[in-house]
Amino acid sequence: MSESLDSGPPPQAPTTALRQRLAELRGPAAQPHPLDARALAALAANPGCRRRALLDGAGVDKAALASALGSPAAFGQSQFAFMRGNAFEARVKADGGTELMRLLGVDVPAEVRVPDLSAAGPEGRAARTALALREATAAAARDGAWTLLDHPLLALEVAGSPAYLEPDAVVVHPGGRWTVVEIKSFPMIDASADAAKVGAAARQAAVYVLALERVAALTEGAEVAQSVLLVCPKDFSNLPTGSVVDVRKQLSVTRRQLARLTRIEDIAAALPKGTTFDLERPEEELTAAVESVSAAYAPECLAACELAFHCRDRARESGAVEALGRGMRGELGGLTTIGDVLAAARGTAGDPDDPAVAALRRAAALRAEALEAAACR
Repeated sequence: MSESLDSGPPPQAPTTALRQRLAELRGPAAQPHPLDARALAALAANPGCRRRALLDGAGVDKAALASALGSPAAFGQSQFAFMRGNAFEARVKADGGTELMRLLGVDVPAEVRVPDLSAAGPEGRAARTALALREATAAAARDGAWTLLDHPLLALEVAGSPAYLEPDAVVVHPGGRWTVVEIKSFPMIDASADAAKVGAAARQAAVYVLALERVAALTEGAEVAQSVLLVCPKDFSNLPTGSVVDVRKQLSVTRRQLARLTRIEDIAAALPKGTTFDLERPEEELTAAVESVSAAYAPECLAACELAFHCRDRARESGAVEALGRGMRGELGGLTTIGDVLAAARGTAGDPDDPAVAALRRAAALRAEALEAAACR
């Protein structure tokens, strides 16, 4: 993989040997589970997790795997929320994108081009999208035309394997600028939305911008905007409203994190012979297969990964301080287990000159004083 994801040629399909190895890992009857932008943003947020990198790269259905391991995922979008989101998106794009163009500050242009992006297979759709973007950029320069690409398909190389990503829309402005449009069903109340949800949407949109930069590098006159249009319901209605979100920070972080990901074939090569995540195998074999790949669990995984409950249980069993959070892990320095932390706090282990050990002992002393004072009351 190149050092920078915004340069170089478009991603190529993995080699036959890699395809065969990934198919072996999934199991003979399993179809590859697609890697979407939401999962890719979560993967980029935790680049040290070789387990997730391998499972996502191989297309393993992590939700089904978690259920087979006895630790089913407890999150996901409800059918009602899914239908509501689809209905809201259809309203935003109705009448040839008139409402969407209004949110971009265009009063109803003379014409908005909406090209047909249908093609056979993900490779075909990605190629058709790239062609439509080039044609739209040429039309923008020649005629000042606006173009709305509804659910284009973009390709991005991740850990040596192509991932296909589908943003809600991409708008090509007169002059050749490309803007990602992210449509969400959470409300924007008094021109403000939930910060956590906006942050997640920005990280997801940043992945789309990275993929667009691949195409723009091969398209004369193209420029990818580093801000995206976030469209949400206004207040408590179903009327769409928009907000421009700067994703430069998310772009920088995601680009750096994805570039650090270990190549999937390198992770697979280190596995014991015969390792497979075939859901038809007994639970004991699946557990051994999962445990053969190192994980980097943190509480944040609970909101982003289907295997989080399994990894949390293992982290707790081993007493790993990572179960307390990445911030806590950084504060504790060389103390890698909760047993080490407790022993250091009691004064039975640890270097007294270590700032983390000194802080733990001071905290333990203060706790003892507080408990003694409470008992004397």
